[in-house]
Formats: sequence, C-alpha cells, structure tokens
Amino acid sequence: MNNRVIVKVPASTANLGPGFDTLGMALSLYAWIEMSAAEKTTFRLFGDNMQGIPTDKSNLLYEVAQLVFDEAGVSVPELEVAMYSDIPLARGLGSSATAIVGALVAANALIGGPLSDDKLFQLATKLEGHPDNVGASLFGGIVVSAWDGERADYVKLTPHAKLETLVAIPAFQLSTEKARHALPSQISMADAVFNVGRSSLLVAALASGELGLIRHAMRDRLHQPYRAPLIPGMSTILEHATEYGALGAALSGAGPTLIAFVEAGSKNDSGLEPFLLGTLKQEGIAAETMRLKPCLDGPVITVEDIASPAQDLMDRIKGEVVR
Repeated sequence: MNNRVIVKVPASTANLGPGFDTLGMALSLYAWIEMSAAEKTTFRLFGDNMQGIPTDKSNLLYEVAQLVFDEAGVSVPELEVAMYSDIPLARGLGSSATAIVGALVAANALIGGPLSDDKLFQLATKLEGHPDNVGASLFGGIVVSAWDGERADYVKLTPHAKLETLVAIPAFQLSTEKARHALPSQISMADAVFNVGRSSLLVAALASGELGLIRHAMRDRLHQPYRAPLIPGMSTILEHATEYGALGAALSGAGPTLIAFVEAGSKNDSGLEPFLLGTLKQEGIAAETMRLKPCLDGPVITVEDIASPAQDLMDRIKGEVVR
C-alpha cells in the first residue's frame, strides 16, 4: 500500500467488420490512470474527454478497483486517482473498456498483483459485456475472443508490420446502448453463414498477413447495415473506401467512428482522407481523422514508492499526449 501506480492503456477498435463482439485490435491512442491508497478518496480528471465524469465513489475507476480488492480479499476503501485520456468518449474507440482495463490493472498492481491476467480478462469481460475491446486493451495486438456468458477465451495475433489505420471520428457521440437497440433480434441463416465465413476469412488473412484479402473479408451483414442509418454517409464509405486506397473499412465498435485499414508506406491512399471527410461533410457531419498504428502490447505499468516525490500526471505524460 506504499506504492503509487501509473498505467498507460491503449484504445481499441472492435468487430473489424464481421467479427461482432469477437474481434478487437489495440490502437496507438492512450489513457493514463494513476492510483494510490489515500486517507480520503479524491479524483483529478484531466482533459476534455473527462468532462461529466463523476468525481466521487460512483466513478467507474473506483468501483472497478474495489472489485479487484474484494476478489483479492484486501481492503483499500480510500483511493487517490488521476486520469487523462486521449480517447474520445462514446465514439467507438473503446473508452469504457480502457477505463475498465486501466482500473483493473492499476488496482491489481497496487496490491502486489495477486490476480492473473486471465482473471483480469474474465472480470473485464463481465463488466463490459463482451470481450473484444477489453481483450485488445489488456493484451494488445489483435485479439480473437469468445464468451459464453461464463468464461471468455482468446487468442492474440500480431498485426502485420505494414498494417495501419486511418480513423474518421465524427463530432457526435453514439452510445453503445443506442447502437445495440438498432440491431434485429433475429437474422437469417444465410446472413449468419455469410458472417461466419467472412469473420473466419478475416482472421486467417490477419494471421497470415494476406492483406489483399481484407477488402473481401471485412464485409458484414450482422450489424453494420442496421447501424448505418445512425451514421449518415457510413454506407457510402464502407462501399467505396477501397477505391481510395483502403485495404478495407468498417464501423469501429458501435460507432460513430469509421476505420479504414491501410498499408504503411503506400501512396495509393492519398485520396482516402478527403473521401472520408468529404462524405461525412456532405451529410452535415464534422469529423477529424487520425492515423493510428496497431498497439502491439497491453498496459504499461509503472510502480513507484509513494514516499518518492510525486510528479504531476500531466507533467509526466506531456510528451505523449496527442489530442
């Protein structure tokens, strides 16, 4: 309990088109959480992405940390927590999964790491309700996962060295709950078989490095057609992104962010960014784009003696902040 823990956690993109609730990839956009035991619980939340987040014990970070302590059989009722995130809220880049994973990992490190990575993964999956985003943020790389409501299992793949992404982040939020309500309760056998085939092909393409197959493998009939009305311009982008140099394109998680896979160093995608922004602009949607690489690893953990001079979180990370 005499330690101060700082955790850097990657964002994630989920589904990757056909892999609904099963495929995720960590991205080079981050959140930082600092945690230590205290006499009284306090929060310091930095950045525009933290606006509206509770600063009392109803805060998700505090609640998740207490789950870890309860699981380990220890009591740490009061915490000092600081957080900064470059990951925009409710945009389909795993902001909630990042908070869950960061809090789990920080709390576990704070008490000496009694819980295994697998245990943290199980807790994170139950909290999030699906394993794709949390698996990617916890393990890094591309995570292929499955959850039966009781246990989650996963396999981690290392992304091809030339695989990168271009994301278009619309200037509006879309809650996962609203995006899920757009989905039908049943689908046809033909659509189910279509998605099983595409998802299997996508995993094989990513595992083998066959980047040319991605454009065919990222097609989906399970969720994207039903969510398209929530994001004007989305259907046009998914249908035509490869004409502007994308390897493939998909809705990132529940959206509204759209993600295009691109090949690093390629000159064929120079028109992709104008296409993404222009298509959304025609629908009256302002957006920003970011080129993000896959993040190959999960959280980076730093543990310090609490007696050592504390460096302000923002001073500590100022060279890494991008937003």
